[in-house]
Amino acid sequence: MKSKMKDVSKQLNKEAIMTIGLYIIFFAWWYVFSYGLGNKDVSQYNYILGLPEWFFYSCVLGYVGICIAVFVMVKVFFKDIDFEENDENSREKK
Repeated sequence: MKSKMKDVSKQLNKEAIMTIGLYIIFFAWWYVFSYGLGNKDVSQYNYILGLPEWFFYSCVLGYVGICIAVFVMVKVFFKDIDFEENDENSREKK
């Protein structure tokens, strides 16, 4: 029982670290494109689909990219953990 809980705890910690890491990558992406490309005179902006280039890359493309990355991360690295099993065992003992 303790071994299973230890494995569950390891998996939860791994998932939390991966989620935080992905968020940091997304924030860095957003920051670099927002302040990197957006740090010039408005008359020099390039436009994509009617949006300033910095906005398109940081907010539109970044959002689509993070959605795909989260989907892949959940499908590949996350595991389905059944918490109900532990609750039923503790109820039966009482």
